[in-house]
Amino acid sequence: MFCPKCSSILVPKKGKSGKRYLYCQKCDKRFYHEEGKITEVSGEKKDRIIIVSDAEEKLPITTTKCSKCNNNKAYYWVVQTRAADEAPTKFLKCTKCGNRWRDYG
Repeated sequence: MFCPKCSSILVPKKGKSGKRYLYCQKCDKRFYHEEGKITEVSGEKKDRIIIVSDAEEKLPITTTKCSKCNNNKAYYWVVQTRAADEAPTKFLKCTKCGNRWRDYG
């Protein structure tokens, strides 16, 4: 995740109370992340920043069979998880039940 203030990478940290938060090393801000929402922590006052996750709507869809619900459509994205000279990994997510799996192509 990236800092909504300065766009730097947020680093996961653990507070004194044991609660985990995301920390921006550039602008020195702390954020709690809960179900698509990031809450900035600055003393007593909390500013809420809502992140709308509609990434699945932007992903391409392919025809493949889900092993859980037998649906024939899934979102997919490709990530280079191994060395550059090896084939990338295709990740799939069922459009119906949300089941995720990999295809090593």
